[in-house]
Amino acid sequence: MSQWRLDWPTSSGGRLAHARLKTSPGDFVVDEVLEFPDLPTDLPAEPVAGQGEHLCLKLEKIGDNSEYVARELARMAGCRSFDVGFCGLKDRHAVTRQWFSLYRPGCEAQDGDLIREIADRWPVLSATRQLRKLRRGDHHGNAFVITLREVNADRQDVDAALHRLADLGAPNYFGPQRFGIGGANLDRAVSVDPTTLNRRGRSGGKGRSSKKRGGSEDAKNVLYFSAARSWLFNEVLAAQVEDGSWAKSGATGPLWGDGGTTATGAQETLERGIVALTPALAGLFSVTRMKPERRPLAVKPEKLTWQWLEEGSLELAFFLSPGQYATTILSDIFELEDMSLGRHNEKQG
Repeated sequence: MSQWRLDWPTSSGGRLAHARLKTSPGDFVVDEVLEFPDLPTDLPAEPVAGQGEHLCLKLEKIGDNSEYVARELARMAGCRSFDVGFCGLKDRHAVTRQWFSLYRPGCEAQDGDLIREIADRWPVLSATRQLRKLRRGDHHGNAFVITLREVNADRQDVDAALHRLADLGAPNYFGPQRFGIGGANLDRAVSVDPTTLNRRGRSGGKGRSSKKRGGSEDAKNVLYFSAARSWLFNEVLAAQVEDGSWAKSGATGPLWGDGGTTATGAQETLERGIVALTPALAGLFSVTRMKPERRPLAVKPEKLTWQWLEEGSLELAFFLSPGQYATTILSDIFELEDMSLGRHNEKQG
């Protein structure tokens, strides 16, 4: 399939205004919310509070993506990259405050020295120790403060749309970045062997370097198949946006897996019919052993507030749970022009 739909219907049938996103990193601020027992509210103190083999640090970063920071932390801490955990990927072109965990058993006495070294690279906002490595989705969510520039619409119309967003929510689409440029991740999904997802953990007599290559290939394949099921979810959601059923209380859509969907009745018929329109993707899941799951069709930002700044600029603040995307929600109202895409970016190691 050479063309993939990467822009889906909005809840109101169209977007109200054009706006510029990420004109500067300070226009997109993300604060990861993760609660620890007895976490000090001041700057990291010595000795670090809490107990456990994992040193957890909340860092503020600008211009660095999460995976790059994790690799650098592993180097500075003298541990394996696998021993550094974090809850989710955060945008590079933003001001992000995010937790990382470092596996450092028996190194409590050196925590202060390491924190000071790290603070020379990124501000360390808080620190604690805990028993478990941080894993994807462990956080409670993310608090956003986003400033849109050059919003070219009547303020009253925008205010009305934002009140509607606060009350009703927006379609819970996966963002287009998940699918790669032009849907490249979907092209790759239909071109690889789906049974590779079931081979992890088998040595097959391969050498160490072969295992490393195989592991890397498996990880990429998981990414591609995740993109495939996300795209199928978006297609089902788009159909329900068009018929108006997406906003019903408790409505969910399919994350396709082995056996397809767990829906029954008319909903199952709808979902299977839509997925069948793309047999290249539908056929992938009969052998992947991916368990079918459900995802809410609507996402409602919590504690949504906004204020108009200088002419044409709009600042919004809200909270989202893990797996919900700020730009997807805002795209239900605004045609967003991501200004960070036009900047020259140095490649990080």
